[in-house]
Amino acid sequence: MTIKREMTKKFIEDAFAGESMAHMKYQIFSEVAKKDGFPNIANLFKAISFAELVHASNHYKSLGNVKKTEDNLQECINGENYEVNEMYPVFNNTAKLQEEKDAEKNTHYALEAEKIHEILYTEAKKLAEQKKDVEYKKIYICPVCGYTVIGEAPDKCPVCGTTKKKFVLFEA
Repeated sequence: MTIKREMTKKFIEDAFAGESMAHMKYQIFSEVAKKDGFPNIANLFKAISFAELVHASNHYKSLGNVKKTEDNLQECINGENYEVNEMYPVFNNTAKLQEEKDAEKNTHYALEAEKIHEILYTEAKKLAEQKKDVEYKKIYICPVCGYTVIGEAPDKCPVCGTTKKKFVLFEA
């Protein structure tokens, strides 16, 4: 199903953006509540975050944006490429110019991770076009900077120095 009317399309795009942001905020708030010693409030944030994900997914699908895997991978490649070559370099330079150290650090972290993401999506697309899946069994993500590695985590993150034991494992 694809929305045809421009005004409705704009409203649903805005709703998708708002629901996506709420989903992420509530995930972050859940982690804070958990650290602050409120496990039930953390669970409430996490549950409602999932509801916001459902809303965002419904909006995104109604916009006709979900396609076959190869097309979805290409969309990811395009987004990562934009972040690597245009968005984060400009954001990072602006943060440096304005001496915003936290923003400078965070945009640097994101830029370094996005470079890897673009490569991984490109490799995955090539395989998907051949009707093959990637062979990765383990993917590790640095919880501080988002550095992404296939296989085993490094002893220390090459971007931010976080130790291996803090990396988050995603297993197939």
